[in-house]
Amino acid sequence: MRQGPLTGLKVVEFAGIGPGPFCGMLLSDLGADVVRIDRKGAGRASPSDITSRGRRSVGLDLKNPAATETCLKLMETADAVFEGFRPGVMERLGLGPDVALKRNPKLVYGRMTGWGQFGPYAQAAGHDMNYIAITGALNAIGTKDKPVPPLNLVGDFGGGALYLAFGLLAGVIHARETGRGQVIDCAMSDGAASLMSMFYGFKAGGAWKEERRANLLDGGAHFYDTYQCKDGKWVSIGSIEPQFYALLLEKTGVKDPEFAAQMKREGWDDLRTKLAAAIATKTQAEWTEIMGGTDVCFAPVLDLDEAPKHPHNVARQTFVEIGGVTQPAPAPRFSATPGAIQGPPPAIGAHDREALGDWGFSAADIEALQAAGAIGEPVGA
Repeated sequence: MRQGPLTGLKVVEFAGIGPGPFCGMLLSDLGADVVRIDRKGAGRASPSDITSRGRRSVGLDLKNPAATETCLKLMETADAVFEGFRPGVMERLGLGPDVALKRNPKLVYGRMTGWGQFGPYAQAAGHDMNYIAITGALNAIGTKDKPVPPLNLVGDFGGGALYLAFGLLAGVIHARETGRGQVIDCAMSDGAASLMSMFYGFKAGGAWKEERRANLLDGGAHFYDTYQCKDGKWVSIGSIEPQFYALLLEKTGVKDPEFAAQMKREGWDDLRTKLAAAIATKTQAEWTEIMGGTDVCFAPVLDLDEAPKHPHNVARQTFVEIGGVTQPAPAPRFSATPGAIQGPPPAIGAHDREALGDWGFSAADIEALQAAGAIGEPVGA
């Protein structure tokens, strides 16, 4: 039994990499019935494949006309479908939005790519770093010497998967109100640009310099940065507001009068050096005891082993362990309809008969698909 605020929502996911599976995970965690279309063939499930959790897998030979028809039949009863191929791939498979929307006019068809469905780069390969590079985001992140990729959080997951999930749900609301589906062109470059809205506002207002580590939120300010402790570990300090800054100086024992000029950019580098020296006198644990949970705006910088053990994360059960794998729990939280991890990552084709049967295919239909080679042998055969 699925649970969460999206219970009853039916979604078809065409298997992909990175942000596609993450979007499917988000929808599944909140209760949506997500059926993932995988390429037919051997494929074992791994408990560590966290972003594949919670949905059912149907393995299809997408070059087989019977498989194409199967996908279209699934789309007929789906609320939404999403894919992450280069523009034109789904059309060549006979599964493009024009065909799908004729079969189901209320369908919301999500298309996630790095560059979008049109534009000079639309057919070019790329990765997260490339997509955020043309938005101004990558240039703003890093050291003074060079831009540094912020993992693949800004493009793939922030600008891609989250915007796709947002777009799909907005499209479903519209379809339920009007009876009209539509196509969602979700480009990671568009999403990353959208995430930069506040910084373009800073730029327009004269509050942003085109230089890394020279601004309020990019590590340029001594009161918004990370500092190394006596034991080599790090802490994060974000004491922007005057009252929080005053508390920082109190907790660190800094009495240098030059710190009074908090917002004087010309002094930030010197003040950072002095604050770094103060922080280096104690261990991370000691600073956490002194400043943790206060209005300094402080937190220890934790690695992936340490984060699940932090008292705040433990209290909120932010991380869970399933199948021996520690992983983030569903987010956000709902008071009346809490989400849940709906199941482990599936093996390819593990739910051919179960999922197709639940979505309206008869036993005879499923046997015909097997005979045509569109799906594989029964699981366990």
